[in-house]
Amino acid sequence: PKICNQFFDAGIDAITTGNHVFDQREIIPHFDREKRLLRPHNYPKTTPGTGVALFEAPRGRKVLIVHLMTRLFMDPLDDPFACAAQALETHRLKQNGIDAIIFDVHGEASSEKMAMAHLVDGRASVVVGTHSHIPTGDAHILTGGTAYQTDIGMCGDYDSVIGMKKQISVERFVRKMPTARLEAADGDGTLCATFVETDDATGLALRVEPLRLGGILAPTMPE
Repeated sequence: PKICNQFFDAGIDAITTGNHVFDQREIIPHFDREKRLLRPHNYPKTTPGTGVALFEAPRGRKVLIVHLMTRLFMDPLDDPFACAAQALETHRLKQNGIDAIIFDVHGEASSEKMAMAHLVDGRASVVVGTHSHIPTGDAHILTGGTAYQTDIGMCGDYDSVIGMKKQISVERFVRKMPTARLEAADGDGTLCATFVETDDATGLALRVEPLRLGGILAPTMPE
């Protein structure tokens, strides 16, 4: 909860999570108190929290966030595709005041994230993937008008093994034995994000560009 609250204090509007959402048990009761904290919506209905929530952005725009987790090489949750379809049955773009719909699809396989994007193409503003920690170079607008990027990437030190100190990670692979506990790399960090501009009339994407700032990755900023 402490880290979560630090993000909110810094001005973050909402937090999505992923497969590590319940690794720290202290966070569990926080889901009933903090509606800006989302877990994948295709967890069982008895799980604390939700993965679908409507937020008010600056200038009064209403943005719906749908957070899902895929199943290939991941935990065997409920069908994310059926969950996405159900969410869009009850929440439609440019109806009931919804100005934009953002899908955060947390998953290992690029194919599942791409398939999800095509499923909701024309009905969501943007679909972005998370989980791999590596930003992909495929940010584009689908034929139906939905912006897409397979993975945004992580915010952290890329002189590492997906954010962990490289010496410890390499030793684990080489020795095939339990070693020291993984530690977060603490060098210069890179902020990775995806910039999307939407059409006020339709809620669909007009522009999508990756954003990378700081650290060792080549920087890129939206024009």
